[in-house]
Amino acid sequence: MTAAAAPKFVAGSTMRHVVVMTATGSLGLMAIFVVDFLDLFYISLLGQQELAAAIGYAGTILFFMTSMCIGVSIAATALVSRALGASRREESRRLGASSLLFMLAVAGLVSAAMLPLLTPILSLLGATGRTLDIAWRFLVIVTPSTPLLGLGMAAAGLLRAIGDAPRAMYITLAGAVVTALLDPLFIFVFGLGVDGAAIVSILSRLTLAGVGLYGCIRIHDMLARPNFATALRDTPALAAIAVPAVLANIATPVANAYVTATIARFGDSAVAGFAVIGRIVPLAFCAIFALSGSVGPILGQNLGARRYDRLERTLTDSLIFILIYCAAIWLLLLLLQEPMVQMFGTSGAGAALIRFFCRYVAGTFVFLGALFVANAAFNNLGFPTWSTLFNWGRATLGTIPFVAIGASYLGAEGALAGQAAGQTMFGIAAMLVCYRVVRRMASTVEAGPAERPALTVPAIPAFSDEVAAAIDLVDAPTERRPPRGTAGADGP
Repeated sequence: MTAAAAPKFVAGSTMRHVVVMTATGSLGLMAIFVVDFLDLFYISLLGQQELAAAIGYAGTILFFMTSMCIGVSIAATALVSRALGASRREESRRLGASSLLFMLAVAGLVSAAMLPLLTPILSLLGATGRTLDIAWRFLVIVTPSTPLLGLGMAAAGLLRAIGDAPRAMYITLAGAVVTALLDPLFIFVFGLGVDGAAIVSILSRLTLAGVGLYGCIRIHDMLARPNFATALRDTPALAAIAVPAVLANIATPVANAYVTATIARFGDSAVAGFAVIGRIVPLAFCAIFALSGSVGPILGQNLGARRYDRLERTLTDSLIFILIYCAAIWLLLLLLQEPMVQMFGTSGAGAALIRFFCRYVAGTFVFLGALFVANAAFNNLGFPTWSTLFNWGRATLGTIPFVAIGASYLGAEGALAGQAAGQTMFGIAAMLVCYRVVRRMASTVEAGPAERPALTVPAIPAFSDEVAAAIDLVDAPTERRPPRGTAGADGP
């Protein structure tokens, strides 16, 4: 993209933008999830259930760190897409460089803090004996490479912000190719087992970072020269979105950790089945996870260009896409449930859990998709606190009581049913509030400052500041300070 290029998402069909961005994003995310799927599959071929359970426990902790990286990349995508939508090219380059430095700092600190806590966390999740030892060893090898994963994810977010969805997809595809080629070699040929899978994960993350930086620097010239002083000045703007986005994202692995600990009461077989489900979900529903990242740049560019009329249309098109996609995937899982049980060699409680998920739980993911779209809208429109509220609401009120009650009556299957019920309730509530927020933002533009109606969106702590920020965006002339969570007063 050159300095004179027009923002890509402020014109044309919003449904087309949603479909193209989600399709390419899905392929990229699928590549990441295929990596996890292959890891578990290859480990299951070793014929020891403790190994599969260990990978399941380790995956829960890795999901936490991945969610943290996703939260920081959301901030990078939101700020850069807004600057591009407002045709502030140099500001977008500065923010791109600052966001990568910010990602390195956050990922490095989190991975360093996690290392001494691995054993108590694994024990809290329910891992014991040899299963705990294997999971700990896997995580000790993989955790220090978290900054590489963060760089790759941030670079992919920057490429999506500029509208180059195919090249963002190439980043994760490259990592998947490395894993697919090297996993059998390191696990079986070299005889390294779980250690081999961990080493390949590091090589895959190194590939992610390299391909991502190449696209941002050599192809699009999206990054200014890194400057720590500038990055420090941009940190408040990045943190304004990243902190609530990270808090919102880590709610999901926290909820999954509680579900894992609940299911662990029913034995290693149930945990192994839940580990298989943990690999099926992101692979089968990758479009849902991709949509939350893909719709952000579309909303961000239109917000920067002040095309408020296109915001609600983007939300509606996203929900239509989710409904059609989830119906198709649910049918597919119903047809493939037995082959999946046989593929991973699960039996007993684990096999029953997989069948229950495919038959009953998979259909509720349409509501999880709605929650993800609402989160993307909140994060990119200047209301990240709402994202945090709904995600943590789902992870606590929407998980703990529902899962506990379900498990007490129906065992491991009841735990899954309870989790599904909670995410359904919060998905519906999040979309209702999201539409209300977008419509109120549009009404402030139509009415003008003198006739602006009172905002009646339900208040939560810090939300009044976000409403004021949205109003500032509507009223402020170009030279005034942008809204909370944008580039800051020092931008062009």
